[in-house]
Amino acid sequence: MPDAVIVRLPNWLGDTVMAVPALAALRRGLPAARLGAAGPWASLLAGQGLADVLVTYPRTWTGRLRTADAVRALDATTAVLLPNSFEAAASALYWGARRRVGFGSGGRRALLTDAPPLPSPRRHQVDEYLALVERLGVPAGDRTPRLAPPAVDSPERAQARALLEEVGADHRPRVGLHLGAAFGPSKLWPVERMAELAHLLRDGGRTPVLLGAPSDADVAARIAGSVVVASLVGRDSPGLLPAVLAELDAVVCGDTGVGHLAAALGTPVVALFGPTDPRLTAPRGPATVVSRPTPCAPCFYRECPIDHPCLRGIPAGEVAARLVDLGV
Repeated sequence: MPDAVIVRLPNWLGDTVMAVPALAALRRGLPAARLGAAGPWASLLAGQGLADVLVTYPRTWTGRLRTADAVRALDATTAVLLPNSFEAAASALYWGARRRVGFGSGGRRALLTDAPPLPSPRRHQVDEYLALVERLGVPAGDRTPRLAPPAVDSPERAQARALLEEVGADHRPRVGLHLGAAFGPSKLWPVERMAELAHLLRDGGRTPVLLGAPSDADVAARIAGSVVVASLVGRDSPGLLPAVLAELDAVVCGDTGVGHLAAALGTPVVALFGPTDPRLTAPRGPATVVSRPTPCAPCFYRECPIDHPCLRGIPAGEVAARLVDLGV
């Protein structure tokens, strides 16, 4: 059994959350090993008991070069590489890991000691990550990501509550409406549908709370122009996001990292899927998927070349009904 393992985490929020069962399996299956995890969202896992050392590993090459020595200092004998990139395998060589486990794709097979092929057909991302740690003789265990939310009396939760009250979201139940998607505009529900849902929530005595990055401000303004909403767009920083999500009663979003994080924290999620495949990346836990089968879906295009039928065809009323099914 290895005495020290470093896990190269994925680059994206949702993928990092989907890596949680793999980390939990390593923690449980290798209780005497020193575990490290490195990735852009590593700080999200602080206080979760999943790793002994967390290294925030930047996305930029220059940042990674500066951080590589910090990872190398962990002196891990084994590296589990969750991203399928050449860079991840090359970095593991530099870290000095004698055993390097990752899928043999992206022209990196020669850099790995354990290079199973990518599953065909592809499996859910959680299950593919677990398949890699199983190469170390570790049983998979629970396949649902679970993260403990910040404590109710923590400074983060108090800050989140104060922020929600400041924007007028002091009435519960609160439903977060997440407006963005790093993948591209094809994952986004049309603005008019989101506004319709906000109207339905208001009419039902619920408080819609807009969530998103500063780049989503224009969309938020369009929605706020037709219905009274609270907006945290541009204000729910990554460090505060878990506390904000824990203070919500549900979240509606596309195939985004926020949905995975909310479900892992125990907040119910209605996830709207169009160009991507819920069989591969749907949130697990208290989550339900809404989609509209179309001949062109899943296409995995970042921008829809036609009229976006897969998401445009999802009515606001159906999403509102799913929230009721979730008890919200």
